[in-house]
Amino acid sequence: MMGESKTNSEVEGYYKDKVLLVTGGAGSIGSEITKKVLEYNPAVIRVLDNNETALFELEEELNSDKLRVFYGDVRDKDRLERAFDNVDIIFHAGALKHVPLCEFNPFDAVKTNIIGTQNVLDVALDRDVEKVIFVSTDKAVNPINVMGATKLLAERLTISANHYTGDKETVFSCVRFGNVLNSRGSVIPVFKNQIKNGGPVKITDKDMTRFIMGIPEAVELILKAGQKADGGEIFILKMPATNIMDLAEVMIENLANIYNHNPEEIGIEIIGKRVGEKMYEELMTADESHYAVDDGELFILNSNNQENLNNTMEYNSDYVDKLSKDEISRIINDTLFENRNYIY
Repeated sequence: MMGESKTNSEVEGYYKDKVLLVTGGAGSIGSEITKKVLEYNPAVIRVLDNNETALFELEEELNSDKLRVFYGDVRDKDRLERAFDNVDIIFHAGALKHVPLCEFNPFDAVKTNIIGTQNVLDVALDRDVEKVIFVSTDKAVNPINVMGATKLLAERLTISANHYTGDKETVFSCVRFGNVLNSRGSVIPVFKNQIKNGGPVKITDKDMTRFIMGIPEAVELILKAGQKADGGEIFILKMPATNIMDLAEVMIENLANIYNHNPEEIGIEIIGKRVGEKMYEELMTADESHYAVDDGELFILNSNNQENLNNTMEYNSDYVDKLSKDEISRIINDTLFENRNYIY
């Protein structure tokens, strides 16, 4: 526990009095980064997003004199040039992230996830930003869909940006993780609404597995990665995994009565895999593991500071141990019942 306390103290001290900017800062992950960093007493935290309503709601919720909201889009390089003035650290979370949407709007995904990322990298370098952390996804590993392919290229652009810094001191790193519970469009709110409507709960395949983690836990690890980053690393968050059928069954058991339904009367319908969907999630390939170090809560690819794992391992949701139904139930209850208003 002493080591954990020291680490948390180091992270808090790192962000104190810094000027931070979060792209996609009104989204699920970006807004939680904003809320958590505010606890660390930064000089200012700027939130850039193209969702006017979400920006307004975030400003109303936080009511902080350290918060600055910026309406804008990462596709607009001129807007970034003004927003990035005097910024120390950038968390780049702005993206198109929904697999089916990207599949049917591929070039829009390219514009935001690839060109938008390159805009962030270019302007950060021009403005002498200290550090840029790109928020990536498991979908970037062995991608089979448009979203994953664009995020993989965005990862490569971010890591490669370290090669053309010249005499500038900006460093660029990535954080990669799987499903975050309660994030917009994720499986939890989808299942919740289906249960509320009396079912059926629709899953694509009974053998499908997924990594899961709560938003606050994911963001804490993102901020630790940001503090550790020296440039060129990909930080991989260690996450528990679940079978999607077990998750659906546990949610029915936990939520049906709240919506005045009998759990036994809510069915589960198998609808088949959607376009671009995988049976299991991958966070690190066997080839990547040759360049990884185990840092406790994180795997770090491309680290220059420690010895590599020196063995071949895959880190995917099919390979790791799965959560029991009791463990899933605890996570669901912690996630959903922390804010009772979310249920309704």
